[in-house]
Amino acid sequence: MKSHVIVGRGAAASRTALLLAEDGERVRMISRTGGGPDHPLIDRVAADATDTDRLTGLTDGADTLFTTAAPPYHLWPEQFPVLSASLLTAVIRTGAAYVMLGNHYAYGPVSGPITPDLPLAATGPKGRARARAWEEAAASGVKVTEVRAAQFYGAGAFSVFSFLVQRQVLEGKLVLVPQELDLPHSYSAIGDTARTLVAVSRDDQAYGRAWHVPTSTLSVRDLAVRLAGLAGAPEPRMEELTERDLTLLAFTDPFWAEMNEVLTEPGHPFVIDYSETEKTFGVTATPPDDVLREVI
Repeated sequence: MKSHVIVGRGAAASRTALLLAEDGERVRMISRTGGGPDHPLIDRVAADATDTDRLTGLTDGADTLFTTAAPPYHLWPEQFPVLSASLLTAVIRTGAAYVMLGNHYAYGPVSGPITPDLPLAATGPKGRARARAWEEAAASGVKVTEVRAAQFYGAGAFSVFSFLVQRQVLEGKLVLVPQELDLPHSYSAIGDTARTLVAVSRDDQAYGRAWHVPTSTLSVRDLAVRLAGLAGAPEPRMEELTERDLTLLAFTDPFWAEMNEVLTEPGHPFVIDYSETEKTFGVTATPPDDVLREVI
């Protein structure tokens, strides 16, 4: 029986663990709180993944180490390198295959569709932290691949959409969002992210490079309107947060100060090309209405 370690306990980690367990494979989930879904083949362990010796012991004998974890958003530049180094060391020591869940920050600003072969040209601290984690893993000689997701949506997702749009739409409140309301924007469903992680982990040709999670591309207004319609909520009232708004909000929570680095350039759609993932692994994007029904 195959066995795997997943570092993280969020929606993507939990869905990935369940997919593996439902196929009869053992999973050990590691997080500071020891959280995760209840399943006889899922072992939930409370541990700090930056404790490299403990992580190594928990990973020893596993076929694959998945990581979906990240430090608090505003602490990425300081803490991501520490976490990434611990994960990579555990993989080197144990010989487990390494599957990283990343995002698209590392590319930096891009004109046109974002493909996985683009250079990692980010100059901001969060983008460089993501890029460095991949570059160091790829250069280490371990068996590694990275799955890069767009903004999450779906049941259990934590993202700009779930945090600033979803609840407000369902409660009929004004939606304030730091992105242009009518520009095309790619979104990755939590379920599609988990299916991609599992698919690449099982295919030797996936290793040594990055892959994009399938996405649905539509504007945030369109997504909000779809959610309202499916839920029987009022048509959303929406406004864009300005740079000044974000500056003022940063005095209340450091999260807001981090948004400026990752906002798309004005007038530029954010479109992910996932055609290689679909062609190679047969993973496709779940229709948006089906994802939103899970949320409701």
